[in-house]
Formats: sequence, structure tokens, C-alpha cells
Amino acid sequence: MFLFQFPSSFEDWNVISQTFLDRWNFPNCVGALDGKHVTIKPPQHSGSVYYNYKHRFSIVLMALVDAEYRFLYCDVGCNGRVSDGGVFGSCTLNESLQNRTASIPDPTCLPGSDELCSYHIVADDAFPLRDEIMKPFRHRQLTIEQRIFNYRLSRARRCVENAFGILANRFRVFLTTIALAPEKVEQIVLAACALHNYLIDKAKNEYMPPGLVDSENNETHQTLDGSWRQNGLLHSAGLPHNPNSPLSAKCKRDMLVAYFSSDAGRVPWQDSMI
Repeated sequence: MFLFQFPSSFEDWNVISQTFLDRWNFPNCVGALDGKHVTIKPPQHSGSVYYNYKHRFSIVLMALVDAEYRFLYCDVGCNGRVSDGGVFGSCTLNESLQNRTASIPDPTCLPGSDELCSYHIVADDAFPLRDEIMKPFRHRQLTIEQRIFNYRLSRARRCVENAFGILANRFRVFLTTIALAPEKVEQIVLAACALHNYLIDKAKNEYMPPGLVDSENNETHQTLDGSWRQNGLLHSAGLPHNPNSPLSAKCKRDMLVAYFSSDAGRVPWQDSMI
């Protein structure tokens, strides 16, 4: 079951991208992606179908969020046992990205540069590196420039971490084992995601009180963890590392690496963050 509410126009996508640039200094970004387990009581006669790598029974929520923690896309219902890439590989978001049916704008120049760059979403190392998905470098002996890229991407990707954190701490049923049939749990998850978006738009200060989400010190830019990280969190969905990335995606990531260390793309505090 999925909630597919992509923006309907290039202009809407551009607004999302501009917000990622303004708030998190990550250009041409149209969303942050992650997957989480929602713990359930195993249905009768289901065996190990819902048994995940955390030794719990669950279904998976895969979500794309904007720079202000709103859910743009939710896919929920895949059983927690699936850990072979099938969760993301079979969801409609992946299909839309691969088939280019999401109405995402054509490539545009990076700010202050003449380098054309396609739009992308940001994700952690569990996801595949593709032209439309940027992820961090994973090997250890990284250059300073690569470490800066990882820092910059991490700042943007925290949006999805915080969206899940807000969801679990404001709808605390997600911090329990939900004793309902998976189909009903799917409905609860989607309803909560829709209410989450509504409350951000209509009652943001009450729904997201100060200190709930991650923030940055205005002078040092050190990250201050939101209280949701202490109060409880959803468990990450397990996806294997996929080393078979297209050459074009690797070249694009290298272009962003160079851009973030250039006069046009750097931010003043980044060297002190690595």
C-alpha cells in the first residue's frame, strides 16, 4: 500500500530543491530517502515471513521527505524479512525514478557554476548509487574532499531521520508492538504520515516543539541531537550494500565532491566538521 503524492509540476519540484539548498546547502536535491521497520505482532500461521534482522516481526515503511520533514512518498507493507533490496527495488518510487515518470525537472547548472547536474535524492549507504540517488562514500581512507561530501550529504539526509523521529515520538504507537493485522497496520501508518504532514502545515510549533528535532549551533554549526533520539526511534530497514554503481553516477558524485570544495559550492564551516 502506498501514498504517492509527488509534486505535480516542475515548479513544485524546484521549490523543494531550493529549500534543500537554502536550509541544508545541498543543490539539486528533491528529497531524502530511508526505510524503517514498524514492529507488529506476527499474524497467525505466518511463520518467519515478517521476521527481520533485528529479531522482531515487522512491516517496512519506505519514505521520501522534503527539506521540512514532510512526507512526499510512503510505501508501507513489505514484510520485514525482505532484506535483499526488494523493499526499495519493488516500490513504485523506484519504478518512477527509473522510468523518469515523476515529472522531475531536467538537469540544471549547480549554483555559481556552469556544471550541468541532474536532480537527485539523498540516501544512506544501504541504497544504490545511481544518477538519481546520491549516497556517501563508504570506504575508510577517504580524501578530505570526499569526507566533506559525506558531511554535506549527511546534513541533507538528516531530514528523513528527523521525519521518522517526529512520527514515532508524536504517534507513539510506533514505539510499541502493534497487535493488529498487517493490512490494518498499513492503514495506521499511512494515516499517521498524512496527519504528520497536516500538523506540520497547520500546527508546526505545537507538533514540533523546540528541541524535538536536530538543530545546529548558529556559530559553530555543530549538530545538536533532537530529543526524539533519546525518547525512542524506529529501526532501520536492512538493505545490502550494492557496489555495482553506474559509471555516470560515480562521475556525478565526483563532480559534487569537486563542487563542494570549490569557491562556488563550499560553506565556510565545512572543514571544521570533518
